[in-house]
Amino acid sequence: MKKQNLKCPYCGRAAVLKPAAYVYGDRAMDEYIYACAGYPACDSYVGVHRETLKPKGTLANGDLRNLRIRAHKLLSQLWLNGIMTKKQAYRWIGYKFALTEDQAHIGSFSKYMCGQLMDECRKALENNRIAC
Repeated sequence: MKKQNLKCPYCGRAAVLKPAAYVYGDRAMDEYIYACAGYPACDSYVGVHRETLKPKGTLANGDLRNLRIRAHKLLSQLWLNGIMTKKQAYRWIGYKFALTEDQAHIGSFSKYMCGQLMDECRKALENNRIAC
């Protein structure tokens, strides 16, 4: 497992690998995050894949994390309602936005991209007569 060298996109400080309990308390045992060295004042962090210590996306502040969560929830409605499988949904993201498989991850999306994805998910749900 190799630690990553990440910088905070908000303040430019280094991101530091920390136990997730640093942010989430006891509910995040055995998990890790990369947090801005300026946390909590900067409030920028990202979760980590346990087996590789690779970040699950880019560091994000509270507003962007909230948008990413909302985008994930809308996207999941596509497979939970049988419109497509989860794998197809991520391929669909790539197709819709001309992204490679590596780029088609909400954990790396900006506020703008989250908004675009949520709009497209709403259209797909409405086209299938599913309220969102």
